[in-house]
Amino acid sequence: MGVGLRIELEEVEQRVILRIDGRIDAASAPILDRKINSLIDEQHTHLILDFTRTDYLSSAGMRVLLSAIKKLKPQKGGVVLFGASEEVLEVIRMAGFDKIFRIYSSEKEALQHQSPSK
Repeated sequence: MGVGLRIELEEVEQRVILRIDGRIDAASAPILDRKINSLIDEQHTHLILDFTRTDYLSSAGMRVLLSAIKKLKPQKGGVVLFGASEEVLEVIRMAGFDKIFRIYSSEKEALQHQSPSK
């Protein structure tokens, strides 16, 4: 059985939206980690994660997101999430990560927030 995760990239006004489709668990978290690190290496500092098609987020996935935030902070960048299901939001809340991540219900709200610094 293959890893059940697909990531599509879309660039909108100097920001990158990662459209994540599937489960973010111990098997697939390294895929997301490599993709995010590659974007950071390419000087993308404002990442928006589309969780509308993400049906599971494990602690391994949360570590990837936390690592991205830590790497982007010195560059005045950041990570925002939108479209997470109630199940995924519950995992984020239980870990206290709702205090760390900016979470929005829609792509429009996330885009309005996550504007690159000029």
